[in-house]
Amino acid sequence: MKSKIYSSLLLAASLTALLAACGGETTNKQAKLTELRTQQADLAKEIKKLEAEVAKENPQASTAKSKEVGVQELKPRPFDHYINTQGAIEAVDNILVSAKTMGVITQVFVREGDVVSKGQTLAQIDNSLTMRGIEEVKSGLDLATTVYNRQKNLWDQKIGTEVQYLQAKNTKEGLERKLATLNEQLDMARIKSPINGSVDAVDIKIGQNAAPGAPAFRVVSNDRLKFIANVSEAYVREVKKGNKVVIGFSDINKTVNGQVTFVGKTINQLSRTFPLEVALISNNDFRPNMTGELKVIFHSETAAIVVPVNVVQDINGQKVVYTAETIDGKLVAKKNVVEVAGVYGNFAQVNTLKAGDKIITVGYQGLNDGELIKI
Repeated sequence: MKSKIYSSLLLAASLTALLAACGGETTNKQAKLTELRTQQADLAKEIKKLEAEVAKENPQASTAKSKEVGVQELKPRPFDHYINTQGAIEAVDNILVSAKTMGVITQVFVREGDVVSKGQTLAQIDNSLTMRGIEEVKSGLDLATTVYNRQKNLWDQKIGTEVQYLQAKNTKEGLERKLATLNEQLDMARIKSPINGSVDAVDIKIGQNAAPGAPAFRVVSNDRLKFIANVSEAYVREVKKGNKVVIGFSDINKTVNGQVTFVGKTINQLSRTFPLEVALISNNDFRPNMTGELKVIFHSETAAIVVPVNVVQDINGQKVVYTAETIDGKLVAKKNVVEVAGVYGNFAQVNTLKAGDKIITVGYQGLNDGELIKI
């Protein structure tokens, strides 16, 4: 093999000497030039043939001018298609408590942060008139009850008239109903907590007038929480009740898993979004209005071919990924036009590559199809 290379080199040297000698001659130049060009073409063919033989016998010799790259072998892996959006925690039981009747506040029994139970009295409204009314009715009811009992005894003995008995009974029952009404009014003068929770706000003071519908307290329970977010209408077909979700709270460095529990049916005309909700398990770290990042997983692949998104190049309107392959004993870059099924996070699912392919992840910029490479 080496003797052939040396012969080729001697032939090239002879050609050079012959050209120098021809410089001084003035006759038959055209014929000699044609002869030399023929020899040059034969020499180029011989060199190319020798280079191919050398590369076949010693493949590493052909990488002298190869581009150095890094590769990664593809393996099937689980891959999720998902939507990312922002949202916030909301308490299901976040209630503004107001008075049931008008009146002046005479006592406030709680402060912000106090833990209260359902039915506990938070404040008292002036009930002096109701109390006096109750005392009067009780006094009248005592007399009416005595009269009724005597009339009933007489009626049982067939003494007196039925009208007297019925009048006594009606008077007693009427006063009982009136007393019950006054007791209800008395109870309405107490502002009570409708749930178990904690007092988040106190909006009234002693001496202030209370009125139905006007906020007096805010009571919040962390026993039932939900995460609320809005999703673009572009995903109205993908997002469904029961979709798996992952919620990340970066401020408290916490991530939770869950499921979509509610999907709104109406598109907001301004934002072109629809709401969804995720029920949360009670946690002392969670607070109403705490924000987080919601990932809604609407499709999952158990064995997908996935590549880093940065290796997918857009060349002449085509999505291209280069792989490393051995062709005729040479390691070369192969251009693969791929079909991208989805890009999520830093990865893209491609449907035209297969397991075992070695994609070029380092040095893929500027590669050409068939270009020599080395790893």
